[in-house]
Amino acid sequence: MTQRKADLLIAAISIAWGTSYLLMKLGLNGIGPFSLIALRFGIAFLITFIIFSRRVIKVDSKTIGYSAVLGLILFGVFTVLMYGLKTTTVSSAGFLTSTTVIFVPILQSLITRKMPTLPIIAGVLVILIGIGLLTIKDSFAIESDSILCLLGAFLYAVHIIVTSSLIRKTNALQLGIFQLGFAALYGLIFSFIFETPTLPSTTTEWVAVLGLALVCSAFGFVVQPIAQKFTTPERTGVLFALEPVFAVLFGFIFLQEMLQLQGYIGAMLVLCGVFISGIKKKENCYKVLKENNTSNEH
Repeated sequence: MTQRKADLLIAAISIAWGTSYLLMKLGLNGIGPFSLIALRFGIAFLITFIIFSRRVIKVDSKTIGYSAVLGLILFGVFTVLMYGLKTTTVSSAGFLTSTTVIFVPILQSLITRKMPTLPIIAGVLVILIGIGLLTIKDSFAIESDSILCLLGAFLYAVHIIVTSSLIRKTNALQLGIFQLGFAALYGLIFSFIFETPTLPSTTTEWVAVLGLALVCSAFGFVVQPIAQKFTTPERTGVLFALEPVFAVLFGFIFLQEMLQLQGYIGAMLVLCGVFISGIKKKENCYKVLKENNTSNEH
């Protein structure tokens, strides 16, 4: 797989996750956060395990251990995010959660002790301005509980970086599937401790759960580690900044929500930031290809 195809897959995941805010809100109307996590990831695990049973049935203990770690981080991401969504406005939550795009290059720089490339830095800055214009409304105010959304963004940045490290040590497909199972297991345990486990009681709630399970989880979190193997953590974080753009698009299509002028400008800036962040990478790939062709001629 080329980096371009990997980036396109990650962009497709962003499209899928553009529906997640709406679906989580609908699901939380009748189900507790831990029960929703258990159902969402449990269904996703069962479906993907059945589909790829021949490729995942023979899994080693190392992959199981790595999956348990990733599943725990994933469980943490959605625990704080869903509690944040219950106490914070959607506009605030969208902006704060999208700060993953900042945390990824910062954490990666601390780990590698190297500054992000200039296009990544420029792209992140442009994206931040775009996300701000896209999601901040006149009533925007950072409440004390909004720190949960920031924590969720930080944990997801950790998930991206840890995934990039682990996929080079084990089977990416197995890792992607079994992390779902562990996230569901943690959710189930916590639902019995802190909630009364419940199933959806309305058609709307079932649609929300199945949408989160099949589209956002089974597709998103299984394809993500496979695609990440062929791109960088920084580029992954930047591409996930497309999520709020698609969230706005789905809001327009299904809820007839209209953006103000600043919203459309913000969406364009996010797209421009994603393009800017990939400029150097494309140039380097072209340079390497040219050098390889030259060497072959000799």
